[in-house]
Amino acid sequence: MWDHEALSTIELKRLIKAGKILFAGNKNLKVYGTLQCGSGRRMKISNRVFFQNEKEAITLGYRPCGNCMRRSRKNRPENATSA
Repeated sequence: MWDHEALSTIELKRLIKAGKILFAGNKNLKVYGTLQCGSGRRMKISNRVFFQNEKEAITLGYRPCGNCMRRSRKNRPENATSA
């Protein structure tokens, strides 16, 4: 996980281009989503963190964004309906 405030703009762009950053999250709300998500783009830099993959975000206790990650959110075990 990378903290946005700890990265320079050049470092951030390099990590994204290299495929090392694929998701962004809000460290206060514990929500993660795609880099293209409108909700994520509006969050304060001081709250933003970055992840290499979904597994990393989930392992750290983050949940999928309801806006851009609906499919991932529906597939979570706590959202499964019992028959």
